[in-house]
Amino acid sequence: MASISSLGAQSGLDLEGIVQATVDAERTPKVNRLNRQESNLSVELSFIGELKSVMSDFKDAAAKLADVDQYSQNKTTVTQPESGDIISVSSDGDAAPGSFDVEVVNMAKGSRATSTIGAFTDADQVVSTQAGSLTFTAGENSFTVDVAADATLDDIRQQVNDAEDNFGVTFNIINTGSEARLVATSSETGAGNDIEITNTNADFDALSTVANGGGAGGMTIAADDQATDALIRVDGIDATSADNTFEDVIQGSTITVEGESQNGETATMRIAEDNSAVRKNIDGFVKAYNGVIGLLDQAGAEGAQFQGDATVRSIENQMRRFLSAESGGLSMFNAGFGIGEDGKLQQENTLTSVSEVANERFGDFEKLFAGENGLATRIEDYVDTYTSFGGSLQSRTDSLNNRLDRVDDQREQLNQRLEQLENRLRQKYSGLDSLLGQLQSTSNRLDQQLSGLPGFGGNKE
Repeated sequence: MASISSLGAQSGLDLEGIVQATVDAERTPKVNRLNRQESNLSVELSFIGELKSVMSDFKDAAAKLADVDQYSQNKTTVTQPESGDIISVSSDGDAAPGSFDVEVVNMAKGSRATSTIGAFTDADQVVSTQAGSLTFTAGENSFTVDVAADATLDDIRQQVNDAEDNFGVTFNIINTGSEARLVATSSETGAGNDIEITNTNADFDALSTVANGGGAGGMTIAADDQATDALIRVDGIDATSADNTFEDVIQGSTITVEGESQNGETATMRIAEDNSAVRKNIDGFVKAYNGVIGLLDQAGAEGAQFQGDATVRSIENQMRRFLSAESGGLSMFNAGFGIGEDGKLQQENTLTSVSEVANERFGDFEKLFAGENGLATRIEDYVDTYTSFGGSLQSRTDSLNNRLDRVDDQREQLNQRLEQLENRLRQKYSGLDSLLGQLQSTSNRLDQQLSGLPGFGGNKE
């Protein structure tokens, strides 16, 4: 205001200080009260946010233990023979624990056809002056290549190898120095899946296993080059497969052949129950449980802001009750959990431990956490009553934010009232300052006039 610097200038009194002191006397207790309210509400809002966070972590940790798949996992190890790797193995939850010796008698292979001696002089030999086609079949697979007139042996080789629908047939030319031999190999394994090559042009008989007019073509498959099954021997029992993969020969396991055994050597595969995922999730569950308890203990400690808070007491009590809650005829105490002297959850109690139960009765954890109406689901449902939209913690958060908004409103209203008070005081003291200034000026003039009169301190002659 324009009058702030001049208030009291006429009277010589510290009217500015009086106004400021009066306004401060009105402001200070009210501002302090609003600051305390704001601080307490902010602390409470921060606590509720942290409580929602640790309870959500607890819910997530419980949800991981509700996943039934982790309770049926297996771990398979393979000890290979000294000559090298012969098998690889994967097992699912259907595989029962056990140990097996596996010998690979022979791997599955595809067939190999070779052209007749003297059929081709070299790779540049023109096979036919007329167009035609070659059809390749092995098992259920088939594709056809159309060959143009005057195509050379090498032209046909490239055309077959580059065919888009080629299922695994390869043409190769072996130059012996005196002639060219054509070799056709097929990746289609399994007994009875030998490659068959037919044609629509008799000039292509030398490239076919079946002649155009019927009967044998110029490409022949030796006995040792026929397609064969893979043969493995599991604990002395033979098993065959059209390819090098054996599914469920050992129930729940897939054995892939990588090489053939030397001199009857075997690989040893061991299937064991794998509880590492559950153990890891139990560790996370205990950590999350203790995260909730630790926050509640700190917030509700003697002398703390939330000592006696109803929400704190309610959640603490329910968290303790989870220890004795039963599911599938079991409780957390039965599964080896306990409470330490500090009130935190631990993985042992006076009778047993989580480690002992995992080694002896691993299925108990599935009954407890993931069974029908399991503990994990009940924990999730319980936490949702607090943390979900419309839950009690969310409602309390909304209420706290509304109260903080009201504090802001009260602060603004207080500032408006104080401004009005200051304006009224300035108007009041401005008039007083002017009046006192006038009286002071009149007094000074009277003093001057009186001082000039005889006997009033003036000239006495």
